[in-house]
Amino acid sequence: MRTIRVLAPIINVLPESIIRYIGSKASDFLLYKYAKLEVTGNEILSERIGKPTIFISNHLSNVDGIVLNKILKKNNVTFMAGVKLNANPFTAIFLKMVKHISISPNSADRNAIKEALAILGKGESILIFPEGTRSRSGSMIRGKKGFLLLARLSKADIVPIGLEGTELLLPVNQNDMGRESPQHATVSVKIGQPFQLAKKDNTRENWDEECVFTAMRKIAQMLKAEYQGIYKVE
Repeated sequence: MRTIRVLAPIINVLPESIIRYIGSKASDFLLYKYAKLEVTGNEILSERIGKPTIFISNHLSNVDGIVLNKILKKNNVTFMAGVKLNANPFTAIFLKMVKHISISPNSADRNAIKEALAILGKGESILIFPEGTRSRSGSMIRGKKGFLLLARLSKADIVPIGLEGTELLLPVNQNDMGRESPQHATVSVKIGQPFQLAKKDNTRENWDEECVFTAMRKIAQMLKAEYQGIYKVE
């Protein structure tokens, strides 16, 4: 990992096919050497193959995408990823190895939504981290409502995913995410049951916020108490 970090600016000027190869090999090595993966709910993933699905997950680490890309490989997943990840030479390598749509945070990115709808229309899957950024505390932070529009327009089922341990596998470096180093860790990935958003109730002023809370709580219910954050289950 240290070698890739140092060589990242050089690697990123190579043809994308070579970058994907390097990134794939480095990701496989990282997970093989440092991670013990425990997955619950594989039968749900098998049932979702070929069906348009919006996966939503809590977000703890830059390695979350690598872990989920491996687990969701058969589900033909495309990640919604913030544009800032392309700006960092280190994270850009790994971003190029997965199918992704770059999205501008905190804005109605119509082009990104259009791309995502086209992917769902083909029976493929989208993965979104509704929190929009990694939690610095290891527990859930407030989800943003951007995924609601995609779910309503596509009418696709939403499948929640609960992550634990990725914050230990690749801890957040507050100063430079390109200098994050992997550590040995057990990573738990829990797949929840598919659900649909409730029909919009125009008589309720905070309907979108209620829908976000309901969706995020479905993630929290699969997590240990210390990961639940503001969605703590009483």
